[in-house]
Amino acid sequence: MNSTIQNQLNHRSIRKFKDIPLTPDQINLLVDVARHTSTSSFMQSYSILSITDPEKKAKVAQIGNQNYIAECGHLFIMLADQHRNQLIAEEQDTDTEVLGSFDRFFVAATDAILAAQNIMIAAEAMGLGAVFLGSILNQVDQLIEIFNLPEHVVPVLGIAIGHPDQAPQLKPRLPRDIMHFENTYPKLENVCEALKDYDAIVHEYYDLRDANNRVDAFTTQIAKGMTRKHPGRMQLLKFYQGQGFIKY
Repeated sequence: MNSTIQNQLNHRSIRKFKDIPLTPDQINLLVDVARHTSTSSFMQSYSILSITDPEKKAKVAQIGNQNYIAECGHLFIMLADQHRNQLIAEEQDTDTEVLGSFDRFFVAATDAILAAQNIMIAAEAMGLGAVFLGSILNQVDQLIEIFNLPEHVVPVLGIAIGHPDQAPQLKPRLPRDIMHFENTYPKLENVCEALKDYDAIVHEYYDLRDANNRVDAFTTQIAKGMTRKHPGRMQLLKFYQGQGFIKY
């Protein structure tokens, strides 16, 4: 056990921040950590947007329907980016048809998400707090317009970072035996019954956090989540295809 691992085991999403912006040195350090993340075939098929314009930050908060996005110390948008590599290839008279494949989108998205996780680890090691923002995908078409994203560039994740102004409890995670297997994926049966004790732990966690706002057990949340179909997210494939990705 060391401090890095301890920070990872103690990870908490922070959604309330002090009114203190990150310094340029802090931002640059986090970007440098991202730059040194492992990347598929050394293609480095991602980019990072720092959102410092208050109006644009407010628009992202509106898209995500989360006020704390506008109140964080710094906002990163992680981009799957094959545009830069497209230009390199075109300048060397190389065909770029492969960029329309799902493979090249997946590579770029994976690069961006791996870099995002390294930013999270570094931010927490610096005493900062952060939360990943899948909510930015609610209206990808609007983000493409707001940030003037060129062909083969799409947002995949946001990160709100700042000085924590809350200390939430550690959220309980799935038991090891329900998500860690050896050599083969087992036949899962009676999953809800197997998670009965975990359901009780999750329910108690939410009850202690806010007794006036009842939250269902984990398995109930999962089932209810299957019924939520956000109109913007249901069109993600169309928006990504519009940027030149996932044609085949």
